Amino acid sequence: MSTNKPLLSAVAALLVSFSCAATAAEVPASFDAKNCKAEYPKASLMNEEQGTVSMMFLVSADGSVLDSKLEKSSGFKNLDRAAIKAISACKFKPGSKDGKADQTWTKVDYAWKLD
Repeated sequence: MSTNKPLLSAVAALLVSFSCAATAAEVPASFDAKNCKAEYPKASLMNEEQGTVSMMFLVSADGSVLDSKLEKSSGFKNLDRAAIKAISACKFKPGSKDGKADQTWTKVDYAWKLD
């Protein structure tokens, strides 16, 4: 199968933004973005889709994701689903409340870009 579209290289960038904690004693969860990448969906590559997905993750005291929700769509469902699925599988460093590991909500922005 041959297409006239140029070959595209895909780059996805992870931007972790921490929302302001409800109290100064709360620290949100974090993770190593270099070790946690989402695979660009093939259909999105073919359609040259790109955008930034804003998500929230509820991370347990052991660093696993308990819940996730989409805050702002990239504009493309495939990109949104791929980002949520990939980041949900990542191991987080747990957040803390009053100095003790505890479940916290963490905001993550994932930018899908084509070069």
